[in-house]
Amino acid sequence: MSDSDRRGTEVQIESGDGAFSAYLARPAAGHGPGVLVLQEWWGLVPQIREVCDRLARSGFVALAPDLYRGDATTDPDEAGRLMMALEIERAGRDLEAAAETLRRQPETDGASIGCIGFCMGGQLALQAGCLRPDVSAVVDCYGVHPNVTPDFERCRARVLGVFAEHDDFISPEDVARLEAALEAAGVEAKLKTYPGVQHAFLNDARPDVYDAKRAVEAWRDIEAFLRAELC
Repeated sequence: MSDSDRRGTEVQIESGDGAFSAYLARPAAGHGPGVLVLQEWWGLVPQIREVCDRLARSGFVALAPDLYRGDATTDPDEAGRLMMALEIERAGRDLEAAAETLRRQPETDGASIGCIGFCMGGQLALQAGCLRPDVSAVVDCYGVHPNVTPDFERCRARVLGVFAEHDDFISPEDVARLEAALEAAGVEAKLKTYPGVQHAFLNDARPDVYDAKRAVEAWRDIEAFLRAELC
């Protein structure tokens, strides 16, 4: 999709750590539930903007904050460096500022919002659900970040987990530990592992891992979950 085909706009978010940019996509109906969209370790790249556009086409107001504040890459080594250099406390404040910005949009319906994240963003989506009581629905898509440890005792959101059977970053044991931690904290969650796919199987900009069939299935599950929790 070219930039001219996009339905969203670049916006600025003010925070105590200085302004940062975000991509905001609005539904054709003019209003809908709000969903934060959190990036993979690559940054706020065109594929994440397309996720916002996709959600907007499905009736959501979608906002993707630039958590790297201008940095992005296609190189895995650089992506790993950027992920590990992310200031987690500042990123948490950015998430809170982004949530406030999304809620204040005149197009955003309801008092609560959702949050979906991918890879690094999946773990940060869980963190957002613990930081913000107004985040009532979290979708964690194969989330991983070794420096992010959500306090699930503070989580008031329901959680949908999207995982891959053949994931080099997240083992079945990791998924089981996450499920146990959520259950112990009383968080209502459904974690689903999709067979035959790899980490980042939803990323259609990466033909090496993208799986069209399972992506259709997972997006159907994701959108149904978000509608059930937010609409």
